[in-house]
Amino acid sequence: MDGVNTVFFDVETQHTFDEVGGRQNIRALGLAAAVTYSTAAGVFHHYTEEDVDALLAELEAADLVVGFNVLSFDYEVLRAYEPLNPPRTVDMLDQIYRRLGFRISLDGLAKATLGVSKSADGLQAVRWYKEGRIQEILDYCQQDVEITRRLYEYGQQNKHLKYQDRNRRTQMVPVSW
Repeated sequence: MDGVNTVFFDVETQHTFDEVGGRQNIRALGLAAAVTYSTAAGVFHHYTEEDVDALLAELEAADLVVGFNVLSFDYEVLRAYEPLNPPRTVDMLDQIYRRLGFRISLDGLAKATLGVSKSADGLQAVRWYKEGRIQEILDYCQQDVEITRRLYEYGQQNKHLKYQDRNRRTQMVPVSW
């Protein structure tokens, strides 16, 4: 990643799929919060809906964007605000799904690969949004970005990530990013 500005990011939404009439209405979910980590700057940036233009500008200026389920979720949420032309993107979930034929959660990968757990989930983030607890959403979102960054770097170095199968046996999934 030397000399390349890689931006890791995650978004949390204002609503659930049930509240907007299903997955086909993903752009109606609304941005509650987003967090990025830029390797060039070495810092996290926090965004709310009011800052969506700055978030989009950071993503579009990146050399590489990395996230977990960003192609079919995060980018679609953001496209409700304006057209998005992201640079080259590594969607870790998309690559893992292509290898295995099934989805693995970020939390499952984090537990098996890094020995850490997420502090919450997207449904909790929506509840926090409704309660006006934006800082908790930003903290949770930042933790997800940090986990994503650590998994990406682990995968770069080791060429695999770990997960537990249905029988609770640790398995490895090859990655090439």
